[in-house]
Amino acid sequence: MRTLQRISPLVLLAVIALVGCRQDMHDQPRFKPLAKSDFYGDLRSARAPVEGTVARGQLHEDTYFYTGKVGSNPGDYLPFAANEEVLARGRERFNIYCSPCHSQLGDGNGVIVQRGYRQPPSYHTERLRKAPLGYFFDVMTNGFGAMPDYASQISARDRWNIVAYIRALQLSQNASAADIPPGQKVPSPAPVFRSEPGSGATLPEMQSTSDPAKGDGPQ
Repeated sequence: MRTLQRISPLVLLAVIALVGCRQDMHDQPRFKPLAKSDFYGDLRSARAPVEGTVARGQLHEDTYFYTGKVGSNPGDYLPFAANEEVLARGRERFNIYCSPCHSQLGDGNGVIVQRGYRQPPSYHTERLRKAPLGYFFDVMTNGFGAMPDYASQISARDRWNIVAYIRALQLSQNASAADIPPGQKVPSPAPVFRSEPGSGATLPEMQSTSDPAKGDGPQ
């Protein structure tokens, strides 16, 4: 009798559970994605968003910031001021996303290219040195040729940071002595060697600034 008393609650719970295991929710009326529906006049079960609906965080009122274009043409200005922080962030993102193809110098000889991928043009060609800033932003946003778009991987702000760094990179590889402000020395002067530079197995012997043998440097 005691055994039956102990079993009865378990049996009762099992019965309740079985009664609750109906297929009503599983078999409820519903539409499969993109299935036809006779309920709506356009016969589409998937309904379009209400006109004017904007997802949270997707209100792109600043058209230039999100497209890089003024009208239908690429603009040639940054939507915010360029500073050291912007260039540092741009360099970081460039080295992550761009340098595998474009290389850290921007000459189009990245490690992916060395393994057979199509070589992109060098940023240091005259055409790209004269290209407006919005052009680079648009290419990153929508892709161009063999290059896919990076809109989903890189935020709009970081794309502009990269654009700023590309322009600085172009200047660094194509600057002349006339671009150096008066009274400012180049931070890294070219090294002067005592003799011929070393090979891959030997290190070059460099002259120090106090070496009297340096003279006026190599002629």
